[in-house]
Formats: sequence, structure tokens, C-alpha cells
Amino acid sequence: MISEPVLGILMMVFLLVALFIGFPVSFTMMALGIIFGAYSMGWTVFDLLVHRAYAVMTNDVLQSVPLFILMGYMMERAGIMDRMFYSYQLLFGPLPGAIALTTMMVGTIFGIASGIVGAGVTLMGLLALPPMLKAGYSVELAAGTITSTGTLGILIPPSVMLIVYAAVAGVSIVKIYAGAFGPGFLMSGLMLLYIFLVCWFKPSLGPPLPKEERNVPWPTILKEVAISSIPIGILTFVVLWAIIIGWTTATEAAAMGAFLTFPIAALYRKLNWKMVAESVRLTGRITAMVCWLFVGASLFAAVFARLGSQAKLEEWVLGAGLSSSGFLWMSMFIIFFLGWPLEWTEIIVIFVPIFLPLLKTFNIDPIIFGIMVAVNLQTSFLSPPVAMAAFYLKGIAPPHVTLNQIYKGMYPFLAVQVLTLVLTWYWPELTLWLPRYLYGD
Repeated sequence: MISEPVLGILMMVFLLVALFIGFPVSFTMMALGIIFGAYSMGWTVFDLLVHRAYAVMTNDVLQSVPLFILMGYMMERAGIMDRMFYSYQLLFGPLPGAIALTTMMVGTIFGIASGIVGAGVTLMGLLALPPMLKAGYSVELAAGTITSTGTLGILIPPSVMLIVYAAVAGVSIVKIYAGAFGPGFLMSGLMLLYIFLVCWFKPSLGPPLPKEERNVPWPTILKEVAISSIPIGILTFVVLWAIIIGWTTATEAAAMGAFLTFPIAALYRKLNWKMVAESVRLTGRITAMVCWLFVGASLFAAVFARLGSQAKLEEWVLGAGLSSSGFLWMSMFIIFFLGWPLEWTEIIVIFVPIFLPLLKTFNIDPIIFGIMVAVNLQTSFLSPPVAMAAFYLKGIAPPHVTLNQIYKGMYPFLAVQVLTLVLTWYWPELTLWLPRYLYGD
């Protein structure tokens, strides 16, 4: 007769096989949880399913997810980024790599407002790729800039991924948001520095904006920058600052942010029923996916632990004699490779909980671990052979832009992400200084 811990391992193997075949993740996990749970605990597994579903429905942290997603889709369709891209392009015009610098800046701002990788890469590709190719930019530099800036929404608040991690790990969303600012803006700054330096020493890769295109008076440029930046600046302040200083919960701030997108869209004359309906439809689709995934993963994890497999895995890890750094980098390598075939939602709700009980044993701060997971998943978006960001860009790029060129352009930015990942671990204050300053130890 097969022992219960072995049954748990078989359950995990069946899940991995089903994921690689392409079965729906959430319902596959529910089915496996019910089948293996019925073997272990009988019909009470259905009571467990009901309790897990109810727990997801009443989770205070997850209530903010649809509101942040709606805010991102409304901002994407409000047309703000078009005007911001034009104004920042004029602002950076005299500098080498002006359009690439503009792309990184505007992409970072959009990452703050949206947090959706596919939307970020697609929008910045539509905005920035044609003018960069027209200006004679290197295809590799243009592709690397667009794909890397599109992934910043994973890390920079209000990241939906960080909300989901906070719900899974049971950590404070306000603290993990505060902790994400240091690594997030460091990464964005290093990418800006790389673009500037490579275009400074090799102007042919990214020339300044032609004089005839930036022949605009400075007062007009500054006015355009202000008009395009102030609305999204107010939105960012209301949402993030209200969360971080404790004025509101994450859900209340998300509600205010989603509400403010409506007058902002009206200000830019983009508000209409079609736009709102499409944003709500997409929000509902993604929210349903996330919540069903939570229900399935919650049942799966409960049965997995009930079978004793979680304890066996912890026993094996502890018996391996790993140091804190050894355990951390082992988990990072596993998450990195899982990021090729799987979406971040699946990784966060299925596999990250396997590592969470061991963080205290190895004296690893769950906030640092969560930020490192976010940075790590960014590298998965830029790492061949899968590199989903490359496929997002290829889908809207001209035919002569090849996947090999996109891959080649992503490598320097991938190196910046890896450097940020290393610095996050070996320089903890990069992440922890703001939470400690605001909330104490």
C-alpha cells in the first residue's frame, strides 16, 4: 500500500504533467485535491473545498485585486501614455538615446499605474517601436528597452503580484509595497543608466531626437510634461501614499484609484461606454482566473499537507544542511525555471507556499523573499527559450524584427535584473529601510 507522503508527491507529479500538457490549472488542482483528499479523508474533502472557497471570498487582501486591475485597464485606454510619451520625448530630445530613455521613463510610470506585463509590453511596443526604428535605433536596443520596461509592473507598486504574494504569505501588503520601492526604482535607474551610457559611447545605436522634431519652445515642452504627468501623479499619490502611510487599507486605496481613473479618462476625452465595458470585462476575466486559482491551490495545498508531503519536503531540505543563502538561491533557481512554462499566478499560489514554512527556520525575512520572487519572475519574462515578453513584442512588431534580435536585445537588461536580485539579498536595507522608517521593526 502506498504511504500518504508518497501519494502527496504523486499528486504533485500529476499536477506538473497536467500543467505541461495544458490542462486548466485551477480546476486541475481542485480535481487532484478532491481525488487524493477523498482517499485520505473521505467525503469531508468536500467540506474542506467549501471552507477554502469561502476563505478566498472573504480574504481582505484579495478584494483589492479587481480594483487595481480595473485601474490599470482604464489608464491604458485613457490615452494618457500617448501624450506623456510625446512630451517626455521632447524633454529628453537632446540626449543620446532620447526615445529609449523616454520609453523607460514612461514604461516605469505605466508600470506604477497598471502592473500588467502583457499590457505594458504591448502598449510601449505600439508607442515606442515605430519611432525608434524610424530614427535608426538598433533593433536590439529598442526591443530590449520595450520588453524590460514592460516587466517593471511586476515589482513596482501597486503590483497585483505583490498583493497575491501578501495574501499567500500572510504578510502586510503595506510593508511589502514599501519594501518594493527600493529595488524597483534601483532597477529602473540602472536600466536608464545603461541606455544612456551605451548610446553615449555608440550614438549610432540610439541617436538624439532630430532637431526638426524637437524644435519646440521649452515653456511648451514643460507645459506638455505637466499636463501629461499631473493626473497620473495625483492618482499615484492617492493610491500608494494613502496605503503606505496608513490612511486607508489597500482595498480602499484601490477603490479610490479605480474611481479617479474615470474623471482622468474624461479629462482626456476618452471616457465612453465601450471603453468602460471592455475594461470591466477584462477585469472580470482576470479576477475570476486569480480567484479560482486561489481556490484550487488552497485545496491542493491543504490536501498536500494533510498527506504529510509538506513535512517530508521540509525534512529533506533541513537534512541537506543548506545555509540561508543556499536555501534561498536553491528556491530562486526553482522559481526561475518554473517561470518559463508557468504564469506568475501559478507559481505564487502553488509553489511559493512550499518554501514559505522554511523561511523562519533559515532566518529569511518574508518581505525580502517576496521582493526577490518578484524580481526573479521578471527575469523569467526575459529569459529564452520562453521569454513571454519577447512574444508579446513580436506580436505587434514589423515582420523584419526577428525573435533572435529581440532575445539579443533583452540580455543586457536581464543582467540588470540579475544584479538587482543579488543586491536585494546581500543589501537588505535596500528593501527594508522604508518599512522600518515608516513602521519600525
